[in-house]
Amino acid sequence: MNNVVLMVVDAQNGLIKKKPYNHKNVIENIKKLIIMARANNKEVVYVRHDDGEGTELEKGTEGWQIYSELEPKSGEFIIEKKYNSAFHRTDLKEYLESKNTDTIILVGLQTEYCIDATLKSAFDNEYKVIIPKDTNTTFDNEYLSGEKLYKFYNYKIWNKRFARVISMEDTLNRFIID
Repeated sequence: MNNVVLMVVDAQNGLIKKKPYNHKNVIENIKKLIIMARANNKEVVYVRHDDGEGTELEKGTEGWQIYSELEPKSGEFIIEKKYNSAFHRTDLKEYLESKNTDTIILVGLQTEYCIDATLKSAFDNEYKVIIPKDTNTTFDNEYLSGEKLYKFYNYKIWNKRFARVISMEDTLNRFIID
């Protein structure tokens, strides 16, 4: 698939350093995907959230920075956003159209917020979306654990409805390697 991009959403210090569910495995898997995408001349698009003044994701702060193990190389595209969806009030759709993108491999944080909203916006914009297993994460909340949220969204809400949730191996073999 020549028109695939790897989209890394909100992999920022302010979130990752709080150690969400399965974070070490998620970071390692995202790193593998970034390495393989770059090695095979596939685009890596980063999405960074600005939660506003006085927050841990305030633009320009340490928490707002993309996590060092996943940081973009010079020239890689970064979308700045203020809403859950990376498509809402950004130029992401126009950018993807300019690259003739038809498939998005979507990874990052947080499962039930920005990943869910971005995935559904991508679906509404008729992109094929791939969610590699163990490449998104979130935190426990007052209702569900991060693990339950991950499983619920990946396997009950998204898979075979809005996206395909597939193994890392299948993702690397089918969607990155030419």
